[in-house]
Amino acid sequence: MALNLNFSTQRYFRIAVSTFFFIQGLTFASWTSRIPDIKNMLHLSDAALGGILFSMPIGQLCAMALAGYLVSKFGSKITLTLAAVLYPGTLVILGLTQTVWQLSAGLFLFGLFGNICNIAVNTQGVGVERIYRRSIMASFHGVWSLAGFVAGLISTVMAGNHISPAVHFAIIFTVNTALLLIMRQSILPRDAHKIEAGKNRIFVKPDSYIVTLGMISFGSMICEGTMFNWNSIYYEKVIGLPEELIRIGYIAFMSTMATGRFAADWIVTRIGISSILRFAGLTISAGLLIIVLFPQLIPATIGSLLVGVGTSSVVPICYGLAGKSTRMHPGVAVATVSTIGFMGFLLGPPVIGFIAETLSLRWSFALVAILGLTTSIMASRIKTVQ
Repeated sequence: MALNLNFSTQRYFRIAVSTFFFIQGLTFASWTSRIPDIKNMLHLSDAALGGILFSMPIGQLCAMALAGYLVSKFGSKITLTLAAVLYPGTLVILGLTQTVWQLSAGLFLFGLFGNICNIAVNTQGVGVERIYRRSIMASFHGVWSLAGFVAGLISTVMAGNHISPAVHFAIIFTVNTALLLIMRQSILPRDAHKIEAGKNRIFVKPDSYIVTLGMISFGSMICEGTMFNWNSIYYEKVIGLPEELIRIGYIAFMSTMATGRFAADWIVTRIGISSILRFAGLTISAGLLIIVLFPQLIPATIGSLLVGVGTSSVVPICYGLAGKSTRMHPGVAVATVSTIGFMGFLLGPPVIGFIAETLSLRWSFALVAILGLTTSIMASRIKTVQ
């Protein structure tokens, strides 16, 4: 990117892109934190909820090729501006659903627009990181997690005061729209990418390095999906807490995820990418096992805190590395890693619902704890593939 930027201008871009990460995080976490309410409102079983939750990751997967094309063809600025309106707008639709089919359709669109927003905003993040010439991607994802933490607190207040998801989501849409209007002119005007000579096509076959990054993301994101979609339900059904306390684990998870992401850039420069990814996988699994083995408020919350620490750095590191690919456009590279990683969201929440219906929710969390080790196992390949 041939831009001559002083420090204040760099910071201006960083704040603007951070705002769009906040919009995305606030939207997504507002939905996940009200899942127990919508589940009860529609009288859904664990298996039924698991089946319906398939709709969102299917929409996310359908968005992969489309998002890569839109970002490559029209740029991430235009794509992000459009997606940042449609994504929170679909949240309002989810709040108004009255039937299973309406919820399924709404979740499909929520996943579709959400992942277009995700790929566009991460492409913007790659561009700003290239301007800074140092690792800052994790801090962007820290803002996303901070938004999730804020959304969890807001949802607790809303649910505690018996405010319906429809009203709650309309308020979130209004806030996000205001942020969009304020910052839409301040994001990067064009994307930064450096492609090797003779490899400037938009779509190329991903190499083993990109696939490895995707698999590392997969191991982390299946655990993230579990915490987003099922943690509050676990606190309600397994631990047996009253409705006003069931989001404590979710808030704990989001707090350490946000904190970890703000610290991850500093840690990466000191201990290295492979080391931090191996540590992440072990921490995720340890946290989930604590939740399974000790289903009481305090130990389960400690486990949730550990899962947040473990998942905090994985996805931003993988997206940042993908965006530096010299074989693929950054938007396409991020989309490819995101495609593989989001399979965790596709497989995780529904499978948990089916296992919970057949065995128990504790068995579901135990399985995810084992899958979380994928991150540590695949991280050992980073040096050999990089």
